[in-house]
Amino acid sequence: MTLPADRLVRTDEERRGRSSGPRRSWASAQPFEPRPTPFNSSVARSLRWAEVSTGYQWRAVALDALAVVAVGLLLVVPVYGANLVTAGRVTVALLGFLALVAMFRGYDARTLGDGSTEVSALLRAGFVGATALMALSYTTKAEVSRLVVFAGIPTIVLLALAGRYLQRQFLHRHRARGVAMMRTLVVGDPAAVARVVGDLVRDPSHGFQVAGVCLPSVDDAPPVPGVPVVGAVADVPQVVADRAIETVVVAGSHMSGEALRRMSWALARAGAQLVVAPDLVEVTGPRLNLRPTAGLVLLEVQTGAPPSRMLAKAALDRGLGTCLLLLAAPVIGAAALAVRATSPGPAFYRQTRVGVDGRTFTLWKLRSMYLDADARRDAYLALTDRDGPMFKMRRDPRVTPVGRFLRRYSIDELPQLWNVVTGDMSLVGPRPPLESEVATYADHVHRRLHVRPGLTGLWQVSGRADLSWEESVRLDLRYVDNWSLAMDLLILWKTFRAVVGGSGAY
Repeated sequence: MTLPADRLVRTDEERRGRSSGPRRSWASAQPFEPRPTPFNSSVARSLRWAEVSTGYQWRAVALDALAVVAVGLLLVVPVYGANLVTAGRVTVALLGFLALVAMFRGYDARTLGDGSTEVSALLRAGFVGATALMALSYTTKAEVSRLVVFAGIPTIVLLALAGRYLQRQFLHRHRARGVAMMRTLVVGDPAAVARVVGDLVRDPSHGFQVAGVCLPSVDDAPPVPGVPVVGAVADVPQVVADRAIETVVVAGSHMSGEALRRMSWALARAGAQLVVAPDLVEVTGPRLNLRPTAGLVLLEVQTGAPPSRMLAKAALDRGLGTCLLLLAAPVIGAAALAVRATSPGPAFYRQTRVGVDGRTFTLWKLRSMYLDADARRDAYLALTDRDGPMFKMRRDPRVTPVGRFLRRYSIDELPQLWNVVTGDMSLVGPRPPLESEVATYADHVHRRLHVRPGLTGLWQVSGRADLSWEESVRLDLRYVDNWSLAMDLLILWKTFRAVVGGSGAY
Protein backbone atom coordinates (compact mmCIF):
# COMPACT_ATOMS: atom_id res chain seq x y z
CA MET A 1 0.00 0.00 0.00
CA THR A 2 1.36 3.42 -0.98
CA LEU A 3 0.98 6.35 1.39
CA PRO A 4 -0.36 9.63 -0.02
CA ALA A 5 2.34 12.09 -1.07
CA ASP A 6 1.33 14.67 1.54
CA ARG A 7 1.68 12.10 4.32
CA LEU A 8 5.15 11.09 3.09
CA VAL A 9 6.23 14.73 3.11
CA ARG A 10 4.79 15.33 6.55
CA THR A 11 6.54 12.21 7.92
CA ASP A 12 9.88 13.34 6.51
CA GLU A 13 9.43 16.82 7.97
CA GLU A 14 8.53 15.48 11.40
CA ARG A 15 11.65 13.26 11.49
CA ARG A 16 13.99 15.62 9.65
CA GLY A 17 17.49 16.37 10.88
CA ARG A 18 20.50 14.19 11.51
CA SER A 19 19.96 11.36 13.98
CA SER A 20 22.63 9.67 16.10
CA GLY A 21 21.85 6.18 14.83
CA PRO A 22 20.05 4.23 12.13
CA ARG A 23 16.38 5.08 11.71
CA ARG A 24 13.94 2.36 12.73
CA SER A 25 10.23 2.18 12.09
CA TRP A 26 8.25 3.20 15.16
CA ALA A 27 5.46 0.85 14.06
CA SER A 28 7.72 -2.19 13.79
CA ALA A 29 7.97 -5.02 16.29
CA GLN A 30 11.48 -3.82 17.22
CA PRO A 31 11.64 0.01 17.12
CA PHE A 32 14.93 -0.04 19.07
CA GLU A 33 17.94 -2.30 19.60
CA PRO A 34 18.08 -3.87 23.07
CA ARG A 35 21.55 -3.34 24.51
CA PRO A 36 23.00 -3.06 28.01
CA THR A 37 24.03 0.38 29.28
CA PRO A 38 24.91 1.78 32.72
CA PHE A 39 21.46 3.40 32.80
CA ASN A 40 19.36 0.28 32.21
CA SER A 41 21.23 -2.11 34.48
CA SER A 42 19.26 -3.86 37.20
CA VAL A 43 20.90 -1.69 39.89
CA ALA A 44 20.03 1.56 38.09
CA ARG A 45 16.47 0.41 37.37
CA SER A 46 15.88 -0.38 41.06
CA LEU A 47 15.98 3.36 41.83
CA ARG A 48 13.35 4.31 39.25
CA TRP A 49 9.92 5.54 40.35
CA ALA A 50 8.27 2.63 38.58
CA GLU A 51 10.15 0.25 40.89
CA VAL A 52 9.52 2.09 44.18
CA SER A 53 6.07 3.60 43.59
CA THR A 54 4.29 0.42 44.69
CA GLY A 55 5.65 0.88 48.20
CA TYR A 56 4.33 4.46 48.33
CA GLN A 57 0.94 3.30 47.07
CA TRP A 58 0.62 0.63 49.75
CA ARG A 59 1.67 3.11 52.43
CA ALA A 60 -1.05 5.49 51.25
CA VAL A 61 -3.61 2.67 51.49
CA ALA A 62 -2.35 1.75 54.96
CA LEU A 63 -2.57 5.36 56.20
CA ASP A 64 -6.15 5.74 54.94
CA ALA A 65 -7.09 2.37 56.47
CA LEU A 66 -5.52 3.41 59.78
CA ALA A 67 -7.70 6.56 59.80
CA VAL A 68 -10.87 4.48 59.36
CA VAL A 69 -9.85 1.96 62.03
CA ALA A 70 -8.97 4.75 64.49
CA VAL A 71 -12.39 6.38 64.08
CA GLY A 72 -14.02 2.96 64.30
CA LEU A 73 -12.37 2.25 67.67
CA LEU A 74 -12.89 5.74 69.09
CA LEU A 75 -16.38 6.47 67.78
CA VAL A 76 -18.19 3.55 66.18
CA VAL A 77 -17.49 1.00 68.92
CA PRO A 78 -18.75 3.28 71.73
CA VAL A 79 -21.94 4.01 69.72
CA TYR A 80 -22.80 0.46 68.58
CA GLY A 81 -20.91 -1.65 71.13
CA ALA A 82 -18.00 -4.07 70.80
CA ASN A 83 -19.43 -7.03 68.87
CA LEU A 84 -19.15 -8.83 65.54
CA VAL A 85 -21.82 -6.65 63.92
CA THR A 86 -19.82 -3.53 64.77
CA ALA A 87 -16.65 -5.16 63.45
CA GLY A 88 -18.50 -5.89 60.22
CA ARG A 89 -19.66 -2.28 59.97
CA VAL A 90 -16.11 -1.00 60.44
CA THR A 91 -14.84 -3.46 57.83
CA VAL A 92 -17.46 -2.35 55.30
CA ALA A 93 -16.62 1.28 56.05
CA LEU A 94 -12.93 0.53 55.58
CA LEU A 95 -13.38 -1.20 52.23
CA GLY A 96 -15.89 1.40 51.05
CA PHE A 97 -13.66 4.36 51.89
CA LEU A 98 -10.62 2.79 50.23
CA ALA A 99 -12.69 1.99 47.14
CA LEU A 100 -13.97 5.58 46.92
CA VAL A 101 -10.47 7.03 47.28
CA ALA A 102 -9.24 4.67 44.56
CA MET A 103 -12.16 5.67 42.32
CA PHE A 104 -11.07 9.32 42.62
CA ARG A 105 -7.46 8.40 41.74
CA GLY A 106 -6.17 8.76 45.28
CA TYR A 107 -3.76 5.84 44.86
CA ASP A 108 -2.64 6.53 41.29
CA ALA A 109 1.17 6.33 41.15
CA ARG A 110 1.21 9.18 38.63
CA THR A 111 -0.37 11.61 41.12
CA LEU A 112 1.16 10.47 44.41
CA GLY A 113 2.89 13.45 45.96
CA ASP A 114 0.60 15.98 44.28
CA GLY A 115 -1.15 17.66 47.19
CA SER A 116 -4.09 19.09 45.27
CA THR A 117 -5.00 15.72 43.72
CA GLU A 118 -4.70 13.85 47.01
CA VAL A 119 -6.77 16.42 48.92
CA SER A 120 -9.42 16.36 46.20
CA ALA A 121 -9.61 12.54 46.22
CA LEU A 122 -10.03 12.34 50.00
CA LEU A 123 -12.59 15.15 50.16
CA ARG A 124 -14.66 13.59 47.37
CA ALA A 125 -14.47 10.16 48.99
CA GLY A 126 -15.68 11.62 52.31
CA PHE A 127 -18.51 13.55 50.69
CA VAL A 128 -19.73 10.59 48.61
CA GLY A 129 -19.40 8.28 51.63
CA ALA A 130 -21.48 10.58 53.84
CA THR A 131 -24.09 11.02 51.11
CA ALA A 132 -24.29 7.25 50.59
CA LEU A 133 -24.83 6.65 54.32
CA MET A 134 -27.61 9.24 54.50
CA ALA A 135 -29.26 7.76 51.40
CA LEU A 136 -29.00 4.26 52.89
CA SER A 137 -30.59 5.43 56.12
CA TYR A 138 -33.43 7.18 54.28
CA THR A 139 -34.25 4.38 51.83
CA THR A 140 -33.90 1.35 54.11
CA LYS A 141 -34.75 2.95 57.48
CA ALA A 142 -31.49 1.48 58.75
CA GLU A 143 -30.13 2.92 61.96
CA VAL A 144 -27.22 5.19 61.06
CA SER A 145 -25.87 7.37 63.83
CA ARG A 146 -25.73 11.09 62.98
CA LEU A 147 -22.55 11.24 65.05
CA VAL A 148 -20.90 8.78 62.69
CA VAL A 149 -21.99 10.72 59.60
CA PHE A 150 -21.30 14.27 60.74
CA ALA A 151 -18.33 13.64 63.03
CA GLY A 152 -16.89 10.26 62.09
CA ILE A 153 -16.47 10.76 58.36
CA PRO A 154 -14.96 14.28 58.62
CA THR A 155 -12.54 12.91 61.23
CA ILE A 156 -11.57 10.07 58.89
CA VAL A 157 -10.88 12.57 56.13
CA LEU A 158 -8.86 14.85 58.42
CA LEU A 159 -6.76 11.94 59.74
CA ALA A 160 -6.21 10.66 56.20
CA LEU A 161 -5.19 14.15 55.06
CA ALA A 162 -2.70 14.35 57.93
CA GLY A 163 -1.25 10.95 57.03
CA ARG A 164 -0.97 11.85 53.37
CA TYR A 165 0.70 15.13 54.29
CA LEU A 166 3.39 13.31 56.28
CA GLN A 167 3.95 10.84 53.45
CA ARG A 168 4.09 13.70 50.94
CA GLN A 169 6.79 15.46 52.98
CA PHE A 170 8.73 12.19 53.16
CA LEU A 171 8.43 11.74 49.38
CA HIS A 172 9.36 15.35 48.62
CA ARG A 173 12.47 15.11 50.80
CA HIS A 174 13.50 11.98 48.88
CA ARG A 175 12.89 13.69 45.56
CA ALA A 176 14.92 16.73 46.61
CA ARG A 177 17.84 14.29 46.92
CA GLY A 178 17.11 12.76 43.51
CA VAL A 179 15.46 9.59 44.83
CA ALA A 180 12.08 8.19 43.67
CA MET A 181 12.20 10.29 40.48
CA MET A 182 10.85 9.46 37.03
CA ARG A 183 13.66 9.56 34.48
CA THR A 184 12.27 11.93 31.88
CA LEU A 185 13.11 12.72 28.27
CA VAL A 186 11.81 15.99 26.78
CA VAL A 187 11.25 16.01 23.02
CA GLY A 188 10.45 18.87 20.62
CA ASP A 189 11.77 22.08 19.13
CA PRO A 190 14.42 23.94 21.18
CA ALA A 191 12.21 26.83 22.38
CA ALA A 192 9.39 24.58 23.63
CA VAL A 193 11.87 22.12 25.17
CA ALA A 194 13.60 24.94 27.08
CA ARG A 195 10.27 26.11 28.54
CA VAL A 196 9.18 22.65 29.67
CA VAL A 197 12.58 21.67 31.07
CA GLY A 198 12.72 24.92 33.04
CA ASP A 199 9.32 24.22 34.60
CA LEU A 200 10.17 20.60 35.46
CA VAL A 201 13.56 21.41 36.96
CA ARG A 202 12.12 24.30 39.01
CA ASP A 203 9.95 21.96 41.11
CA PRO A 204 11.43 18.47 41.65
CA SER A 205 8.61 17.54 44.06
CA HIS A 206 6.52 16.37 41.09
CA GLY A 207 9.12 13.70 40.39
CA PHE A 208 10.29 14.48 36.84
CA GLN A 209 14.07 14.09 36.59
CA VAL A 210 15.12 15.40 33.18
CA ALA A 211 17.76 12.98 31.90
CA GLY A 212 18.14 14.65 28.51
CA VAL A 213 16.39 16.15 25.51
CA CYS A 214 15.81 15.09 21.93
CA LEU A 215 15.65 17.84 19.30
CA PRO A 216 14.83 17.71 15.58
CA SER A 217 18.53 17.13 14.87
CA VAL A 218 21.53 16.10 16.97
CA ASP A 219 23.29 19.11 15.46
CA ASP A 220 20.95 21.51 17.31
CA ALA A 221 22.53 23.38 20.21
CA PRO A 222 21.45 22.39 23.73
CA PRO A 223 18.58 24.74 24.70
CA VAL A 224 19.16 24.39 28.46
CA PRO A 225 22.62 24.56 30.08
CA GLY A 226 23.48 21.36 31.89
CA VAL A 227 20.83 19.25 30.14
CA PRO A 228 22.40 17.16 27.35
CA VAL A 229 21.03 16.56 23.87
CA VAL A 230 20.97 12.75 23.83
CA GLY A 231 19.58 12.27 20.34
CA ALA A 232 17.27 13.46 17.61
CA VAL A 233 13.50 12.99 17.51
CA ALA A 234 14.04 9.90 15.35
CA ASP A 235 16.21 8.39 18.13
CA VAL A 236 13.59 8.62 20.89
CA PRO A 237 12.75 4.86 21.22
CA GLN A 238 16.44 3.94 21.27
CA VAL A 239 17.25 6.67 23.81
CA VAL A 240 14.38 5.44 26.01
CA ALA A 241 15.74 1.90 25.97
CA ASP A 242 19.39 2.90 26.46
CA ARG A 243 18.78 5.43 29.26
CA ALA A 244 15.94 3.65 31.12
CA ILE A 245 13.55 6.54 30.49
CA GLU A 246 10.16 6.24 32.23
CA THR A 247 8.38 9.28 30.80
CA VAL A 248 8.69 11.04 27.45
CA VAL A 249 7.34 14.61 27.41
CA VAL A 250 6.62 16.01 23.94
CA ALA A 251 6.69 19.80 23.87
CA GLY A 252 5.64 22.30 21.22
CA SER A 253 4.19 21.64 17.78
CA HIS A 254 7.13 19.93 16.11
CA MET A 255 5.31 16.59 15.94
CA SER A 256 1.85 16.11 14.48
CA GLY A 257 -0.85 13.77 15.78
CA GLU A 258 0.10 10.96 13.42
CA ALA A 259 3.73 11.06 14.54
CA LEU A 260 2.66 11.10 18.20
CA ARG A 261 0.48 8.09 17.55
CA ARG A 262 3.41 6.15 16.06
CA MET A 263 5.67 7.26 18.89
CA SER A 264 3.15 5.89 21.41
CA TRP A 265 3.40 2.50 19.69
CA ALA A 266 7.19 2.51 20.00
CA LEU A 267 7.14 3.71 23.62
CA ALA A 268 4.67 0.97 24.56
CA ARG A 269 7.31 -1.56 23.49
CA ALA A 270 10.05 0.37 25.28
CA GLY A 271 8.00 0.56 28.50
CA ALA A 272 7.73 4.35 28.82
CA GLN A 273 4.79 6.72 29.27
CA LEU A 274 4.00 9.42 26.71
CA VAL A 275 3.03 12.86 28.02
CA VAL A 276 2.13 15.76 25.73
CA ALA A 277 2.75 19.29 27.00
CA PRO A 278 0.31 21.44 25.00
CA ASP A 279 1.04 25.03 24.04
CA LEU A 280 -1.96 25.98 26.22
CA VAL A 281 0.25 27.29 29.01
CA GLU A 282 -0.72 27.06 32.72
CA VAL A 283 -4.17 25.50 32.11
CA THR A 284 -4.53 22.22 34.00
CA GLY A 285 -6.75 20.06 36.17
CA PRO A 286 -10.53 20.35 36.10
CA ARG A 287 -10.61 22.76 33.14
CA LEU A 288 -9.32 20.17 30.67
CA ASN A 289 -11.38 17.29 29.28
CA LEU A 290 -10.84 14.90 26.40
CA ARG A 291 -13.76 14.62 24.00
CA PRO A 292 -13.61 11.84 21.37
CA THR A 293 -15.47 13.14 18.31
CA ALA A 294 -15.62 11.87 14.72
CA GLY A 295 -12.48 9.79 15.11
CA LEU A 296 -10.62 12.69 16.71
CA VAL A 297 -9.55 13.31 20.30
CA LEU A 298 -10.49 16.91 21.08
CA LEU A 299 -9.08 18.79 24.05
CA GLU A 300 -11.95 20.73 25.59
CA VAL A 301 -11.02 23.73 27.76
CA GLN A 302 -13.63 24.85 30.27
CA THR A 303 -13.89 28.62 29.88
CA GLY A 304 -15.61 29.34 33.21
CA ALA A 305 -16.05 27.80 36.64
CA PRO A 306 -19.33 25.89 37.10
CA PRO A 307 -21.91 27.47 39.46
CA SER A 308 -21.55 24.61 41.96
CA ARG A 309 -17.85 25.36 42.40
CA MET A 310 -18.54 29.08 42.78
CA LEU A 311 -21.16 28.36 45.47
CA ALA A 312 -18.77 26.03 47.30
CA LYS A 313 -16.06 28.70 47.31
CA ALA A 314 -18.53 31.34 48.56
CA ALA A 315 -19.70 28.99 51.33
CA LEU A 316 -16.10 28.30 52.35
CA ASP A 317 -15.29 32.03 52.41
CA ARG A 318 -18.31 33.07 54.46
CA GLY A 319 -18.37 30.07 56.80
CA LEU A 320 -14.66 29.61 57.48
CA GLY A 321 -14.05 33.36 57.26
CA THR A 322 -16.60 34.03 60.02
CA CYS A 323 -15.12 31.33 62.26
CA LEU A 324 -11.57 32.63 61.73
CA LEU A 325 -12.68 36.21 62.40
CA LEU A 326 -14.26 35.19 65.71
CA LEU A 327 -11.14 33.25 66.70
CA ALA A 328 -8.85 36.10 65.64
CA ALA A 329 -10.85 38.83 67.40
CA PRO A 330 -8.85 38.65 70.68
CA VAL A 331 -5.55 38.73 68.74
CA ILE A 332 -6.75 41.68 66.66
CA GLY A 333 -7.87 43.51 69.81
CA ALA A 334 -4.55 42.96 71.61
CA ALA A 335 -2.57 43.98 68.53
CA ALA A 336 -4.69 47.13 68.12
CA LEU A 337 -3.94 48.15 71.71
CA ALA A 338 -0.22 47.57 71.11
CA VAL A 339 -0.31 49.74 67.97
CA ARG A 340 -2.12 52.59 69.75
CA ALA A 341 0.22 52.41 72.76
CA THR A 342 3.49 52.52 70.80
CA SER A 343 2.90 55.10 68.05
CA PRO A 344 0.52 58.02 67.48
CA GLY A 345 -2.43 57.47 65.17
CA PRO A 346 -5.34 55.04 64.77
CA ALA A 347 -4.93 51.31 65.30
CA PHE A 348 -6.51 50.40 61.95
CA TYR A 349 -5.48 51.46 58.47
CA ARG A 350 -7.94 51.78 55.58
CA GLN A 351 -6.92 51.78 51.94
CA THR A 352 -8.74 51.66 48.60
CA ARG A 353 -7.89 48.52 46.66
CA VAL A 354 -9.06 47.06 43.35
CA GLY A 355 -11.22 43.95 43.57
CA VAL A 356 -12.97 41.57 41.21
CA ASP A 357 -13.53 42.95 37.69
CA GLY A 358 -11.91 46.26 38.65
CA ARG A 359 -14.40 47.26 41.37
CA THR A 360 -12.81 49.16 44.24
CA PHE A 361 -13.37 48.48 47.94
CA THR A 362 -11.96 49.56 51.30
CA LEU A 363 -9.34 47.16 52.66
CA TRP A 364 -8.74 46.98 56.42
CA LYS A 365 -5.40 46.33 58.10
CA LEU A 366 -3.78 46.89 61.46
CA ARG A 367 -1.51 49.91 61.10
CA SER A 368 2.10 48.73 60.93
CA MET A 369 3.68 52.02 59.76
CA TYR A 370 4.11 55.50 61.10
CA LEU A 371 1.30 57.95 60.39
CA ASP A 372 3.17 59.76 57.57
CA ALA A 373 4.11 56.55 55.72
CA ASP A 374 2.04 57.28 52.60
CA ALA A 375 3.53 60.78 52.27
CA ARG A 376 7.06 59.34 52.50
CA ARG A 377 6.43 56.51 50.02
CA ASP A 378 7.61 58.39 46.92
CA ALA A 379 10.97 59.08 48.57
CA TYR A 380 11.69 55.36 48.83
CA LEU A 381 10.35 54.14 45.47
CA ALA A 382 13.86 53.79 44.05
CA LEU A 383 14.85 51.54 46.98
CA THR A 384 12.17 48.90 46.43
CA ASP A 385 13.28 45.28 46.72
CA ARG A 386 10.70 44.18 44.15
CA ASP A 387 10.69 44.51 40.41
CA GLY A 388 7.44 45.49 38.68
CA PRO A 389 4.75 47.82 40.07
CA MET A 390 4.54 46.33 43.58
CA PHE A 391 6.51 48.31 46.19
CA LYS A 392 8.26 46.36 48.96
CA MET A 393 11.30 47.07 51.12
CA ARG A 394 12.97 44.45 53.27
CA ARG A 395 13.99 47.11 55.82
CA ASP A 396 11.35 49.79 55.34
CA PRO A 397 12.11 52.68 57.78
CA ARG A 398 8.41 53.61 57.79
CA VAL A 399 7.51 50.40 59.66
CA THR A 400 7.16 50.70 63.44
CA PRO A 401 8.85 48.19 65.79
CA VAL A 402 5.45 46.70 66.67
CA GLY A 403 4.49 46.77 63.01
CA ARG A 404 7.56 44.74 62.10
CA PHE A 405 6.44 41.99 64.47
CA LEU A 406 2.87 42.14 63.16
CA ARG A 407 4.11 41.85 59.58
CA ARG A 408 6.45 38.97 60.30
CA TYR A 409 3.54 36.81 61.41
CA SER A 410 0.93 38.48 59.15
CA ILE A 411 -1.11 39.64 62.15
CA ASP A 412 -1.59 43.01 60.44
CA GLU A 413 -3.60 41.21 57.72
CA LEU A 414 -6.16 39.65 60.10
CA PRO A 415 -8.72 42.52 59.87
CA GLN A 416 -9.12 41.58 56.19
CA LEU A 417 -11.18 38.64 57.42
CA TRP A 418 -13.93 41.27 57.69
CA ASN A 419 -13.46 41.95 53.95
CA VAL A 420 -13.85 38.20 53.37
CA VAL A 421 -17.05 37.98 55.42
CA THR A 422 -18.57 41.00 53.62
CA GLY A 423 -17.76 39.53 50.20
CA ASP A 424 -15.15 42.03 49.00
CA MET A 425 -12.42 39.42 49.26
CA SER A 426 -11.94 35.67 49.31
CA LEU A 427 -9.80 33.59 51.64
CA VAL A 428 -7.68 32.54 48.66
CA GLY A 429 -6.95 34.56 45.54
CA PRO A 430 -4.51 37.11 44.09
CA ARG A 431 -3.61 39.92 46.48
CA PRO A 432 -5.73 43.10 45.99
CA PRO A 433 -3.67 45.71 44.12
CA LEU A 434 -3.61 49.48 44.44
CA GLU A 435 -5.23 51.56 41.71
CA SER A 436 -1.81 52.96 40.83
CA GLU A 437 -0.48 49.43 40.35
CA VAL A 438 -3.38 48.42 38.10
CA ALA A 439 -2.70 51.47 35.93
CA THR A 440 0.73 50.00 35.05
CA TYR A 441 -0.49 46.44 34.31
CA ALA A 442 0.37 44.82 31.02
CA ASP A 443 -2.66 43.54 29.15
CA HIS A 444 -2.48 39.91 30.32
CA VAL A 445 -1.96 40.89 33.99
CA HIS A 446 -5.55 42.24 34.15
CA ARG A 447 -6.62 38.58 34.25
CA ARG A 448 -5.68 38.70 37.98
CA LEU A 449 -8.84 40.76 38.52
CA HIS A 450 -11.11 38.00 37.16
CA VAL A 451 -11.62 36.53 40.65
CA ARG A 452 -12.05 38.07 44.08
CA PRO A 453 -8.72 39.06 45.66
CA GLY A 454 -7.60 36.85 48.49
CA LEU A 455 -6.21 37.05 51.98
CA THR A 456 -3.60 34.58 50.75
CA GLY A 457 -2.78 33.05 47.40
CA LEU A 458 -0.60 30.71 45.38
CA TRP A 459 2.40 33.01 45.14
CA GLN A 460 2.31 33.79 48.86
CA VAL A 461 2.82 30.10 49.69
CA SER A 462 5.45 29.74 46.95
CA GLY A 463 7.86 32.33 48.29
CA ARG A 464 5.77 35.26 49.55
CA ALA A 465 7.70 38.53 49.12
CA ASP A 466 10.84 36.75 47.88
CA LEU A 467 9.42 36.11 44.37
CA SER A 468 9.95 38.35 41.36
CA TRP A 469 7.01 40.27 39.94
CA GLU A 470 6.97 38.11 36.80
CA GLU A 471 6.91 34.91 38.84
CA SER A 472 4.17 36.30 41.12
CA VAL A 473 2.01 37.16 38.11
CA ARG A 474 2.61 33.73 36.58
CA LEU A 475 1.45 32.01 39.78
CA ASP A 476 -1.57 34.30 40.16
CA LEU A 477 -2.67 33.60 36.58
CA ARG A 478 -2.18 29.88 37.15
CA TYR A 479 -4.49 30.13 40.16
CA VAL A 480 -7.14 32.15 38.30
CA ASP A 481 -7.18 29.60 35.47
CA ASN A 482 -7.14 26.44 37.58
CA TRP A 483 -8.55 27.13 41.04
CA SER A 484 -10.55 24.48 42.87
CA LEU A 485 -11.83 23.93 46.41
CA ALA A 486 -9.08 21.37 47.05
CA MET A 487 -6.45 23.85 45.86
CA ASP A 488 -7.88 26.53 48.17
CA LEU A 489 -7.72 24.23 51.18
CA LEU A 490 -4.15 23.24 50.33
CA ILE A 491 -3.11 26.89 49.98
CA LEU A 492 -4.73 27.72 53.33
CA TRP A 493 -2.76 24.93 54.98
CA LYS A 494 0.50 26.06 53.36
CA THR A 495 -0.27 29.64 54.41
CA PHE A 496 -0.53 28.53 58.04
CA ARG A 497 2.89 26.87 57.78
CA ALA A 498 4.44 29.92 56.08
CA VAL A 499 2.98 32.35 58.63
CA VAL A 500 4.16 30.28 61.59
CA GLY A 501 7.65 30.15 60.08
CA GLY A 502 7.57 33.85 59.09
CA SER A 503 9.12 32.93 55.72
CA GLY A 504 9.29 35.61 53.03
CA ALA A 505 7.43 38.21 55.12
CA TYR A 506 8.59 41.77 55.68
